Amino acid sequence: MMVIMKKRTLILGAGGLGAMAATGWFAWRESSRKAPAANRAASVPMTAKPVLNPAALLEATLPDLEGRDIAFRAYLGKPIVVNFWATWCAPCVEEMPELSAMAQAMPNIQFVGIGIDTADKIRQFVAKIPVSYPLLVAGHAGIALLRELGNTTGGLPFTVMFDANGSMIDTVLGQVQSADLHERVQALVVKSKT
Repeated sequence: MMVIMKKRTLILGAGGLGAMAATGWFAWRESSRKAPAANRAASVPMTAKPVLNPAALLEATLPDLEGRDIAFRAYLGKPIVVNFWATWCAPCVEEMPELSAMAQAMPNIQFVGIGIDTADKIRQFVAKIPVSYPLLVAGHAGIALLRELGNTTGGLPFTVMFDANGSMIDTVLGQVQSADLHERVQALVVKSKT
């Protein structure tokens, strides 16, 4: 009698665990389908190169910190380094002083920061950490710009380099390394002269 009860308990326990596992898997699968697109994109392996649309940025008009609308095309005429960042992004904040120093040392390159944040938060940030190049405000809508430029996951920081004519030359997803970015910018200058 005791053996039969142990077998029955074991069978019912195993069946219950199996049902719980199946329910958990089904719930996970359904919630993954309904997750925001950014979350799904981060977990999907890329099988093809994203379609790039640099015109999305080149044709954009974004406000500066004073609220004036700036047509991005106004920066054409010399090579451009665009850094997408946010005040809440620790790697973005860490690289800002390096980008600012590089912008001062390379006046032949136009550096532009595009904040995926509010103008108030960006103003508070630059009051503490001054930046030597123009900052524009894209807000959370800037994530769409990132994707147009090939950053399908919408990750920050994201740096994009254009030649003087507006051709997209290079991108860096993640925090820039000073020596690497300096090398890339030098290559950008060479490409802009040809």
